[in-house]
Amino acid sequence: VQLQASGGGLVEPGGSLRLSCAASGRTFSSNVMGWFRQAPGKEREFVARISWTGGSTYYADSVKGRFTISRDNANDTVYLQMNSLKPEDTSVYYCAAYYFGSYSRIAYWGPGTQVTVSS
Repeated sequence: VQLQASGGGLVEPGGSLRLSCAASGRTFSSNVMGWFRQAPGKEREFVARISWTGGSTYYADSVKGRFTISRDNANDTVYLQMNSLKPEDTSVYYCAAYYFGSYSRIAYWGPGTQVTVSS
């Protein structure tokens, strides 16, 4: 079972990036999926999550209005569209699959992708 995140990189403040998280080995189309991030010297923090249908989303206050989480269950892929990026968004971003039926317990983590916001 793998969750592979991609799409990270270097972007200037105010710019945009789109992260993707593709699942392989099994389907997560019935699981809540989420994105987390961890900056150097800080604890991993929640960014966003999406219900298995895609009809319900939840965001950390720090990204609300700037980031959008979405999913394509047919392709077992979750996305994080990040707009109006700020230097404080610089982190390693991880996608995660929650345990079936849970909105709080993580079953699988992806390896992470680096996002750097700098001029």
